Amino acid sequence: MSPVRLLIVLVAAISAIGLAVVLQKAMGGKPAAAPSARAAPSEAPGKPMTQVLVAKRDLPIGTRLVAADVDWQAWPSDSISGAFITNGAAPAKPDGKVEAAKASLAATADQMIGGDPAKVVEGAIVRDPILTGEPITNRKIVRGGEGGYLSVVLTPGKRAMSVPVTSDTAVGGFILPGDRVDVLMTHDVQNNSPEGGAAKTVIAETVLQNIRVLALDQNTAAEKDAKSIVAATATLEVGPVEAEALTRAKAGGPVTLALRAYTDLGGPSGMTRPAAQDDSTVRINRGGQTTSVAVRP
Repeated sequence: MSPVRLLIVLVAAISAIGLAVVLQKAMGGKPAAAPSARAAPSEAPGKPMTQVLVAKRDLPIGTRLVAADVDWQAWPSDSISGAFITNGAAPAKPDGKVEAAKASLAATADQMIGGDPAKVVEGAIVRDPILTGEPITNRKIVRGGEGGYLSVVLTPGKRAMSVPVTSDTAVGGFILPGDRVDVLMTHDVQNNSPEGGAAKTVIAETVLQNIRVLALDQNTAAEKDAKSIVAATATLEVGPVEAEALTRAKAGGPVTLALRAYTDLGGPSGMTRPAAQDDSTVRINRGGQTTSVAVRP
């Protein structure tokens, strides 16, 4: 290598070293750390959390819970309601002691139910609908031994009564549990004709309106994608006075259920008229002949 080229190489090397020194001083005098060696930022202290029992799927009324329907979920401790079902363990602290928190949870669950924490409410029946991720509360479920399905889903003060139905009297089977119906009855009235004979008149009237259907036979819910149920009995939710009216209607013969529109469910429910207000009979005297006619207000 010629002396000129050697000189150029030496000058370039010295310049590079000098540039590196200048850059190091500009960055605070410390070499930049490699990305893999960079320290993680310190985490801000998190809120205390408590394990709360929640629904893993939508739970309709009457669902009998199994372990797969519920799960524990961390919930901010300052947002815990007294109605929530919790594991009773101390909130997990953000100090990396995950295993200790899990052990505490398992120990508390064992004390509560003697086993798997997912079985805290197994066998209970859902009283009110529970949505996915919603905390389970004692108000929305009834545990085993506290009543069967119908006694659970009945509105307070209501009664469950069954009436015989056929495909003809139940809209061809298109009435399903949860629908609302009107209850109609028919009865015969004997009227005296002017010629002295007796004429029969059939009168139909709506006895109850906007009544909830609890079950058809033993089906409390329609099967998936089912559009109709052909049943022999329909169980209805009625009040005490309505139960008396329904009993009288059944004694007079078969009753008919009329399906109400979904958009009409918010209308009045119950008796269509006072129970004590019976049909009245009007006697008409014409040409010496008396005719009795049953009328309704």
